[in-house]
Formats: sequence, structure tokens, C-alpha cells
Amino acid sequence: MEIKKVAKSGTLESNDIMIMISPNENGKVELELESIVMKQFGKQIEKTILEKVKELGIESITIKAQDKGALDYTIKARVQTAIERAM
Repeated sequence: MEIKKVAKSGTLESNDIMIMISPNENGKVELELESIVMKQFGKQIEKTILEKVKELGIESITIKAQDKGALDYTIKARVQTAIERAM
């Protein structure tokens, strides 16, 4: 699958995450993450996002994520929604 346009999903409310994605011309996955729980869960959030991107078969994407304490299932849903909107 190929990302064709910029898209976003989620909010900046507590216990949510905002995912903004755009095409990446470098042919790789780039992730920029900001989180209020970065020290405790930063690695897990990154892993969850990257696993969902891989599961959806995306190889070239830029992701900017602003997390406000979202749980894994919310993160996965927001990533999938943003990707589907960008197709």
C-alpha cells in the first residue's frame, strides 16, 4: 500500500493520541514521537506504532505522534485510521 496524501486521526485530549502521517520519498518509515509518558512507555508506544504500520504493509511513511497517555488499542486504531485516510 502507498501513502498518497497527508492525513491525521485522534485528538490531543487526555488518554488519546494524535497521529499525523505523510508520504515519505526516502522509501522508509520515519517516526517522531512526543509523549507525556515518554520515560515510562516511549519504547512500547514506538513498537506499537511500527508494528501496526508493518502489519498494514506500509514501507514508506512519515509519522508524527503526540501521545497523551493512550492505551495500545487506541494507538493501533488511530494509526490504522490515519493510514486509511491517506490512501
